[in-house]
Amino acid sequence: MKERETFASRLGFVLISAGCAIGLGNVWRFPYIVGQYGGAAFVLIYLLFLVIMGLPIMAMEFSVGRASRKSILASFQVLEPKGSKWHWYGWFGMAGNYLLMMFYTTIAGWLLLYFFKVAAGEFRGLDAAGVETAFGAMQGNVGIQLLFMGIVVVLGMLICSRGLKNGVEKVNKAMMLCLLALLVVLAVRALTLPGAMEGVKFYLVPNFHNLMYDADGNFRLFRAIYDAMGQAFFTLSLGIGAMAIFGSYIGKERRLFGEAINVGVLDTCVAFVSGLIIFPSAFAFGVNPGQGPSLIFVTLPNVFNAMPGGQLWGALFFVFLFFAALSTVTAVFENILACWMDRFGISRGRAVLANLVLIFLLSLPCLLGNNLWSGVRILGRDVLDFEDFLVSNLLLPLGSLVYLLFCVTKWGWGWDKYLAEANAGEGIKMPRGLKPVFQFVLPILVLVILIQGLLP
Repeated sequence: MKERETFASRLGFVLISAGCAIGLGNVWRFPYIVGQYGGAAFVLIYLLFLVIMGLPIMAMEFSVGRASRKSILASFQVLEPKGSKWHWYGWFGMAGNYLLMMFYTTIAGWLLLYFFKVAAGEFRGLDAAGVETAFGAMQGNVGIQLLFMGIVVVLGMLICSRGLKNGVEKVNKAMMLCLLALLVVLAVRALTLPGAMEGVKFYLVPNFHNLMYDADGNFRLFRAIYDAMGQAFFTLSLGIGAMAIFGSYIGKERRLFGEAINVGVLDTCVAFVSGLIIFPSAFAFGVNPGQGPSLIFVTLPNVFNAMPGGQLWGALFFVFLFFAALSTVTAVFENILACWMDRFGISRGRAVLANLVLIFLLSLPCLLGNNLWSGVRILGRDVLDFEDFLVSNLLLPLGSLVYLLFCVTKWGWGWDKYLAEANAGEGIKMPRGLKPVFQFVLPILVLVILIQGLLP
């Protein structure tokens, strides 16, 4: 039997796991939702749920991966009690990885294309309406989107084809270190803009009134708590085995709760510092920072237009975003390839070739949903939004609930076996006394996220 690959270093494991968690939601959703709900007041609630819910479930994914030495399609089979059916979820988790890539590759392609457009000065002199028109024209151009989506898929698979150490780890390490360096440079530039401090105040000064009441004076504290809980949960990409696969590649030198904390801190730092780029920039040039995806592709290019040296800063910003997206793409590709190698016993090369074609074809509906299939609606959503809904609102919370119950109930792997695995090695220990919290409190919190996410 072929020996399983392992990471060359602990830093590689932490950076790749963080790279999988760090995505576009860190850049536009976290800053927006923090500003919407009263700045630092909301951050405190978010951090509370990150510690009591997000990090423990991440440690569970790592533990299942490390104990089984397998991907999500095979890990439950190795660890589950004889005759049980926990392994059925592996197919749903696998589907979640494909669904995520069905729209993420298209968005990553947009980011790469925007880098070239901004660097070439294509948006120079355009107002917000002009940038929006240019963005719409890009979405309507099937050929250019096919080209850049294809580049993302080929590049991701090319990295993964080099193996874990020489491909995924080496490239992601470099990308993440560049991403963090760009983050600091862009934040320093944003904070030195005239009027930037107004944005910093809006972002960081606790406003408990905004936390509890909306603009119309309606009480919304419970909604704010739910959104903090959801952000802490979704930011870590839990539930589809994306973290478990990296657990399967590490040794038992370090306890896994401490490693989950390292990943969570890095993920949160990127989200937090992204706000220090977006809010000062937006306030300095009098634009609204709370616009979801259009913030990235319409509002911020307009900000860079008005900024001295904006062509350079805009290009760097989209390089930063592309690295954030590509780190997620390569991490999820690695999970998909490991599933094929574990389940079907084929070589990495054959898995790469099969999935290169498969993911390209599966990405087409999202790409065409912006133009030729723009009239297609599924449950009132366009193709991209529907695919995102299935992953974010269904498979991530459902999968996290499965991992949680698998690790704490006697019908699954069980608390004692999970704890022994999580606490093997040195580092921060998972306390044994938290079992009642994991058995009764956390499942309820995840169920709340699942049910709220599925409600219209």
